[in-house]
Amino acid sequence: MATEPTPHIEDDELSVKELILNIQEWIRYLWSKWKILLIAGIVGSIAGLGYSLWKKPLYTATTTFVLEGGDSKSGLSQYAGMAAMVGISLGGGGGLFQGDNILELYKSRSMLEQTLLSKTAPHADELLIERYIAYNGLDEAWAGDPVLATLDFRKDPSELSPKNLRTRDSIITRFVTSINNNLLNVSKPDKNLSIIQVEVTSPDETFSKALNENLVRRVNDFYIRTKTKKSTDNIAILEAKVDSVRTVMTGAIYSAARVSDATPNLNPTRQSQRVVPAQEAQFTAEANQAMLSQLVQNLEMARMAQMQEQPLIQLVDRPVYPLPVERLGKAKGIVIGGFLFGFLTLLTLVGIKWYRDVMAEDEKAPIAAA
Repeated sequence: MATEPTPHIEDDELSVKELILNIQEWIRYLWSKWKILLIAGIVGSIAGLGYSLWKKPLYTATTTFVLEGGDSKSGLSQYAGMAAMVGISLGGGGGLFQGDNILELYKSRSMLEQTLLSKTAPHADELLIERYIAYNGLDEAWAGDPVLATLDFRKDPSELSPKNLRTRDSIITRFVTSINNNLLNVSKPDKNLSIIQVEVTSPDETFSKALNENLVRRVNDFYIRTKTKKSTDNIAILEAKVDSVRTVMTGAIYSAARVSDATPNLNPTRQSQRVVPAQEAQFTAEANQAMLSQLVQNLEMARMAQMQEQPLIQLVDRPVYPLPVERLGKAKGIVIGGFLFGFLTLLTLVGIKWYRDVMAEDEKAPIAAA
């Protein structure tokens, strides 16, 4: 008895045939629109060329440095008890910034504001914020606004009126946000290493280099001061106590000498007038001498603690002129523009045909049902 072919094989053959026919139909359709695609490619190429001529080159200033945090505890624990006797702690003050927190410090409003209000160079008169306003053309845009046109970032904020101060802070906040989003990039190229990279990219070469250098110097100095603040305060306290005890000890020594000089031919029956004051002064001098010895030792330990906890920041690379520049070449703009416009036009044509085919099937369905 002959076996009939299974239906699903026929369906598969029909599906493959329909697929081939659909592909041929799509190729014929798109080929019929070659003029539209060609025009779109030409328009896109012209637009890409125009964009490459209009777009400003971007200059990137890069600073790379190695950050090694200090350790204030190693080798100093045995001195903590001695220092505590005089109310001094040898512990470090570096708990505020640990690990990658310095990366966020670079993006803080405070650091960026102080950097923007600094000069572009040590001997220059132009502020960074003034150069930022100039290369963005904001001075011309602000010419019609009496408040913005007269805004002076060199004035002390306490000298400004409440309205001008509010405007000044608002402008700086907007600039800081824009720099964080568009110009500044702070990262660790390798998570396992302590190498930090700070990049500033802008259309102004001088601004990129000046902002990068000023920001790195300001943040790193603040970081070191903060890490060593507690030990620095401890050293100042110890130095004040050392000077105070030394002064008292010196005064006691001179006091004993003055007692002897005051009674050169003292009656032997009146020895108490010389011996008692002299011994009191000598005892005071010896007590202060012992205290001074302990304080000096603690002072040296505190200085050692500060040296231990002070982080090491070693610059590896710094920005130098000429900075690396990124430009969109004319040929590249033509190719990208032509491809982009042509691809978008192709998608549009495909979408139109697909929509028409769907609508045509919907119109045929009621007729077939009737």
